[in-house]
Amino acid sequence: MLDRETRIKRLRFRSWHRGIKEADMMVGGFFDRFSDGWNEADLAWFEMLMDEQDVDIMAWATRASAPPSHVAGPMMTAMQRLDYITIPK
Repeated sequence: MLDRETRIKRLRFRSWHRGIKEADMMVGGFFDRFSDGWNEADLAWFEMLMDEQDVDIMAWATRASAPPSHVAGPMMTAMQRLDYITIPK
């Protein structure tokens, strides 16, 4: 298993290189805002989320569709607030 620092570096890269600019801002912004305080369970949840499709993550975060049970919970609720996204001007 990778050490925490390596996992964080990989997740930072994956969160900001989703392939869709809007997903980068949403997922990367969420990572940047909250990852410093994540415990092991939070880190594992985010690693699992990175394996989901961007369109699904965006739909769950914007509440366009309900997240499945393996994604639903406090972390998804925090993502759904969308207050962590910085829009460049």
